Amino acid sequence: MPRLKRLRRPAPTPPPELIIEAGRTEAQYFRDLWRYRELFYFLAWRDILVRYKQTAIGVTWALIRPFLTMVVFGRLAKLPSEGSAPYPILVFSALLPWQFFPNALSECSNSLITNANLISKVYFPRLVVPTSAVIVSFVDFLISGIILLGLMAWYQEIPSWRVVTLPVFIAIAFAAAMGAGLWLAALNVQYRDFRYVVPFLVQFGLYISPVGFSSSSIPDRWRLLYSLNPIVGVINGFRWAIIGGDVELY
Repeated sequence: MPRLKRLRRPAPTPPPELIIEAGRTEAQYFRDLWRYRELFYFLAWRDILVRYKQTAIGVTWALIRPFLTMVVFGRLAKLPSEGSAPYPILVFSALLPWQFFPNALSECSNSLITNANLISKVYFPRLVVPTSAVIVSFVDFLISGIILLGLMAWYQEIPSWRVVTLPVFIAIAFAAAMGAGLWLAALNVQYRDFRYVVPFLVQFGLYISPVGFSSSSIPDRWRLLYSLNPIVGVINGFRWAIIGGDVELY
């Protein structure tokens, strides 16, 4: 009879080496961001599901809210448009970046508090949490863009070559929301009063942003103070890219 060879068990795999070194986390922070890139997707997808969970119309709310705001401006404000562009397109080309900015700002400022249990239990780059909150607002921004496409088709408005610069202004809006949101998120952890300050800032910002009007209607003596609003340049950039003409970028 042939002899049966005795199988040797493979050597156990040694456990991963854990190195505790001062400053090591800060030195590899951006490398860890890339390593945890899948966490961006899972946190953003979780927040999207939670936002529209148990709603009758789901993500359709991302279309209804800006549409109703545009109707209110069109019926009540009745301000002059920019050049030959129809007033609904003027308003909605500003509503897109405007609604993205305050939504991202609010979600980002509350992200550390709402994910406190996750942050206190496992290690991952903390920047993943507020960034994923901004990504959720960006998804709403993309869905709301369907209304703008429908309006341009309805009024037979064809954008010029400037529309290719639209991603630049989207990136500026993303960076502005992230910068202010991270600052407010840190303040919100230390001082919970900012939970009530942020909604006030968002509501006040609607009146000092060129959503229902054109920036050309601002007097020259107020232009410098007016340009300190970080979303003004983004809104004017959107209009410049979508409507064209002589839209001012400041």
